[in-house]
Amino acid sequence: MTFVPHTAPHVTLVGAGPGDPELLTLKAVKAIQSATVLLVDDLVSDAITAHASSTARVVHVGKRGGCTSTPQAFIEKLMVQEAFAGQTVVRLKGGDPFIFGRGGEEVEHLQAQGVAVTVINGITAGLAGVTSLGVPLTHREHAHGVLFITGHAKQGAADSVDWAALSHTAAQAKLTLVIYMGMSGAAQLQAALLQGLKPDTPVAIIHQISLPTQRHAVCTLANLHDTVVREGLGSPSVMVVGNVLQGLAQLAQNNDSADLPRMQAR
Repeated sequence: MTFVPHTAPHVTLVGAGPGDPELLTLKAVKAIQSATVLLVDDLVSDAITAHASSTARVVHVGKRGGCTSTPQAFIEKLMVQEAFAGQTVVRLKGGDPFIFGRGGEEVEHLQAQGVAVTVINGITAGLAGVTSLGVPLTHREHAHGVLFITGHAKQGAADSVDWAALSHTAAQAKLTLVIYMGMSGAAQLQAALLQGLKPDTPVAIIHQISLPTQRHAVCTLANLHDTVVREGLGSPSVMVVGNVLQGLAQLAQNNDSADLPRMQAR
């Protein structure tokens, strides 16, 4: 199916996946190829933007926790402006637009300004990360569900995550926790999660998921912060917490390191 550009004011939000260009969907590639204006997030690699037309205007609007970022209001204003100028606008976002990608905020703003929106999903890092380690997010014996959650709430938000309550729920309901943007608060997360989860609960920290530079560490919840410091792990990383990792944790314990064979997410 050929991707047909829209003539009315329109923006396409595209999930670029975790980083490996081979994990792009066909629909995402077609949208990127059709763009005349491409607004690109910081974690989207050059190998992905290489799919863009040579005549496309590529605007880097990097957004990464802890770093100077392009203001969200500016990005939204630029999308509206270019859409009404008749451009084929693609907003290219790491992972999936609707999983911690501010896709919901952007859809609301664009629609309020009279701009139609299409969203093309991408593989989120939390899924690609555990898959690369040969581990599922759910398992009939160990994990009856999965919870994607941010470790970095909106600044000044009064309704921040009650991690202690969440840890009790995760233990009772057998949930896998996939924590995004939590590296800077690893010590606080560890302390809070230990209020409901056992100290020997397995944890995997996966850095630069799906890229050639990916590396990971496997530990217990009791050793989470020490492991992050010892291994020098920082952003962008995802933390996965739960008994679904038991097999991986046992393998790590039987080896001098957690340098296990990687599986490619498909």
